[in-house]
Amino acid sequence: MKEVDFHLKKLFQILLLQFLITTAFAQQYYLRGEVRDESGSLLQNVKIAQVRTGFIFRTDAFGSFGISSSQKTDSLQFMLEGYLPEKYFVITGEFISIRLKRIPIQNTNIRKEKLVSLSRNVEKKSVSKLYSHEETYADVVENEFVKTKNISSTGVALNIDRASYSNIRRFINLDMKVPTDAVRIEEMLNNFNFAYQPPFQDSLFKINTTLTACPWNSANQLYYVNINSKKINFDSLPPAHLVFLIDVSGSMDMPNRLPLLKSAFKNLVLQLREKDTVSIVVYGGFAGVMLFPTSGNEKEKIIKAIDDLSPGGSTPGESGVRLAYSLAKNYFIENGNNRIILATDGDFNVGLKTEIELEEMIMRHREKGIYLTCLGVGMGNYKDSKIQLLARKGNGNFAYLDNYYEADKILLKEFAQTLYTVADDVYLNVEFNPSYVKEYRLIGFDNKVSAITDSISVIEGGEIGSGYSVTMAFEIIPEIGWNDFKNQNDFFSEINLHYQIPNDSIRQKMEFKSNYNPIGFNKLTPNYRFANSVIMFGSLLKSSAYTKNITWGDVLFQASEAANPTDINQSQFVELVYKAKLLYGKFKKKKETK
Repeated sequence: MKEVDFHLKKLFQILLLQFLITTAFAQQYYLRGEVRDESGSLLQNVKIAQVRTGFIFRTDAFGSFGISSSQKTDSLQFMLEGYLPEKYFVITGEFISIRLKRIPIQNTNIRKEKLVSLSRNVEKKSVSKLYSHEETYADVVENEFVKTKNISSTGVALNIDRASYSNIRRFINLDMKVPTDAVRIEEMLNNFNFAYQPPFQDSLFKINTTLTACPWNSANQLYYVNINSKKINFDSLPPAHLVFLIDVSGSMDMPNRLPLLKSAFKNLVLQLREKDTVSIVVYGGFAGVMLFPTSGNEKEKIIKAIDDLSPGGSTPGESGVRLAYSLAKNYFIENGNNRIILATDGDFNVGLKTEIELEEMIMRHREKGIYLTCLGVGMGNYKDSKIQLLARKGNGNFAYLDNYYEADKILLKEFAQTLYTVADDVYLNVEFNPSYVKEYRLIGFDNKVSAITDSISVIEGGEIGSGYSVTMAFEIIPEIGWNDFKNQNDFFSEINLHYQIPNDSIRQKMEFKSNYNPIGFNKLTPNYRFANSVIMFGSLLKSSAYTKNITWGDVLFQASEAANPTDINQSQFVELVYKAKLLYGKFKKKKETK
């Protein structure tokens, strides 16, 4: 009897277990919802942890999610890098909308403005912010002389940005004075790609140095450092996915804005190969995809999509940038050239409103191998500081298109230099020998005030394109006389070039030492003498405290004497200097009259 009772009890337990299992499977519930940020934008790839089971789910490309549950209520935790984690008690059957808050800037590792040059322990100062009408330029501090015995080395971030030069040209051609903070001498030098010399076959870079007399101060010297990157054969370049992110808002409805950009992009399309793809994203009255990835051999289709663009509406810049990055990520080419080309006047008046927020958004994508080239156009409401920030924080470069010639130069003639990267995070460390150099001053590469006053700000390298020549200069206060030598075996300067190969996390370093070997200014090659005229031109426009003896006549003479008449870039520079001489002469007369 006891044995029968035992079997009946066991049977009852089995039947009860089957009933519970059946009931559990019969009672399936569904949790549906979406995740947005504080501004209302949908967030994709948000990690969702089901607290009860420990299972992990994620939101889709549209910020939505759907999770099955055996209970009417459940607990979910939402997590995304850069946002505060949130835990919610949810009820099945109800569509829920979750809002995630960004982590406060001071509590994140999101990088702020970075230094473009750094001499350790130099005293910091503050400078008031500059505005030019409705245009904005980041306020900068000109580099001062540094005593070599105290600080013998300085770091310099290298890039191929050249927006400043064409923007300066735009002001002068409009008979307007150039805002001093719009003048970046390093970008003016970048515009000319001086004296390119290919590196040796097994090297990515070649370094040249030249020491000469300083034309504006006979007691000082001028030290040039020239960096040349390897030129990669166009046919062997990796396949590219280029996302054209084009501002078609109402502010772009001018001949020197959207029509100029359409012409520039059509010229770029003509360079594409079959293995390259193009997508087009626009933002204006709305943000949308006008062309999904299309092969480079379908040029007519791509050009028609460009021709169909028309301006109108406000400027939801944030939505456009998000959509472009989403497209670039979804169609990412492994070991390829994945790049967004943002073309705008920078008037982001809807969506993200501060440069810090723009940086935060871009920084979440930069480590994934997606580059950003920025093209600025227009005048009056042109936001140089915003576009420059986007480019530098997006692992890319920055150019300003003031006319059709410049558009062709950047996207046609310098196609490979602009759009194909050979090295990332490139910066130079230059150490001077105190036996030869009493003091030194880096010309250009002036830091933004916000970076200088930030006690934890560090130097951040830039991007270098294929077949480019970057020239930089130092003004030197010598420790010895022109013909004196301390020791032939001593170095004058030691240079360390730091960089990363794209898609490789290993840091590379190239070392170079130069001896004391000064050359008379008149014995320099024309390229270096021409580079000097560019430096003098920029110094006058900046009203530099270190070049007070320079006159417009000096600049014009140097430029005219050294310019290569077969180089249209250099010939046009001479014309620009002549226009500036007349223009600033008028300003001076008006000031004296008053």
